[in-house]
Amino acid sequence: MFLENSIAREDMENIYCRNIDWNLLQNSRVLITGAYGMLASYIAFFLIYLCEYKNMNIRIVLQGRNIEKAKKRFGELLNRTYIEYTAMDLNKEIMNEGTIDYIIHAAGGANPRLYSSKPVEVIEPNVIGTYNLLEYARKHGNKGFLIFSSGDVYGKVDEPENISEETVGKVDQLDIHSCYSESKRMAETIAVSYFREYGIPIKILRIGHTYGPTMDIKNDPRVFASFLKCVLEKRNIEMLSDGLTKRPFCYLADAVAAYFTVLFKGDAGEAYNICNTGEFISMRELANIVLTLEKEKKLKVVYLGREYEDGYVENKENKDNNPSDKKLKRLGFEYHFTTETGMERTYKFLKETEIWKD
Repeated sequence: MFLENSIAREDMENIYCRNIDWNLLQNSRVLITGAYGMLASYIAFFLIYLCEYKNMNIRIVLQGRNIEKAKKRFGELLNRTYIEYTAMDLNKEIMNEGTIDYIIHAAGGANPRLYSSKPVEVIEPNVIGTYNLLEYARKHGNKGFLIFSSGDVYGKVDEPENISEETVGKVDQLDIHSCYSESKRMAETIAVSYFREYGIPIKILRIGHTYGPTMDIKNDPRVFASFLKCVLEKRNIEMLSDGLTKRPFCYLADAVAAYFTVLFKGDAGEAYNICNTGEFISMRELANIVLTLEKEKKLKVVYLGREYEDGYVENKENKDNNPSDKKLKRLGFEYHFTTETGMERTYKFLKETEIWKD
């Protein structure tokens, strides 16, 4: 069971000990879309932790269209009496019965390889799915609604190292990457429109680079997953760029705590950057941190060119995107994990469980 792992349990305890009133979840029903995804599943595991170890009464509704992926992620936990699994199609009117107190809309395709191969499927959960969920909240009532967005909505900006939630950049809507960034922009517009017209208490999370134990390093082509995969397989890290691009990296336990902080303390109709600006590092620096995790074999970084045929669509708008997290910190939020400690915890979890070999 996932929560029996020492790293996972420590993460859940860390989240629980934050300055958040968890009683707000008592006797509530929570829907998580895209529940077996990397970010959403850690939220689900935390809610399960609250039920299993803190005796809280929460009905957890896990949505995902692929039951096999859900079984692989959650296993026997799907049989718990407090869990409801649904394969409902978010592209259709949602017919689920009863009020859902909190909706966490995390479904979506963030894999850059999908932008070239399945752009329509990338757009659908962001636009159609968001609309259908908001319609459901309008008809049945809702205490809180989190929209998972992205820092990609900023596009190209003049000062990429100082991006606030009020920053408006340029996006070429015909660019191959725009199926993701523009559909996230549209999701935000739909959500804030439902807040203004119907009072749905939406809050928008603009999520930056996040890593942690639930990463699918076999299939996730992003740098943090690729680097860890190389080291776990005791291979040299393969760098497909010059490695000078910088991004803020956030460990998953910090990220989940931030999501709930915004859900319970944030202002409705507002967006919040979720990115650890204290860990604003280059891809080269990240590679060197990951290299230190393998003690037995001396590995190194090998610089390769990216083949166009691999289908990966890079975001080349800004080399040094560093959105400000001041608005989040004004809610009393603090990060607990550095890149070194977060990567070490992720590596230990993956090595102990060996789920990356499945």
